[in-house]
Amino acid sequence: MDMLSLKIVTPEKIVFEDSVASITVMTQNGEITILPHHIPLVTRMRAGELCCKKNGEEIYLAASTGFLEVRPGNQVIILADTAERVEELELQKIESAKIAAQKLLEETQGADDVAFANALAGMERESARYKVAIKRRHPKTPPAPLNPKTS
Repeated sequence: MDMLSLKIVTPEKIVFEDSVASITVMTQNGEITILPHHIPLVTRMRAGELCCKKNGEEIYLAASTGFLEVRPGNQVIILADTAERVEELELQKIESAKIAAQKLLEETQGADDVAFANALAGMERESARYKVAIKRRHPKTPPAPLNPKTS
């Protein structure tokens, strides 16, 4: 069976590098799945869930914005601002980051466009991380409270 050579890279490190059967990722135009022998492609990614399948196992990651490139020879490169395996996601920390991102978004509304766009991107990243963590968390991990100030 043909496989894809996948490499997921962030500015800090190589997050994932392995052969996989398929990759499903959120793009600016919607969710796509890349299979072996896909045509060459370069597309922008949106923050969201990324799923790799290998030997019947599904590997989930939360990825932020970036680029996906499908190269000839079944090579796929993902350059993302951030990417984390679902096992690395900590709900309490994500919820705190989400609250901070919301506050920053409110503070920059009406400010310069660049500051607002950066705040909005931060909010989208934290929302995507939270959704992936909730959807894919280990059953023994309790969900984070909706508002940490009331717990």
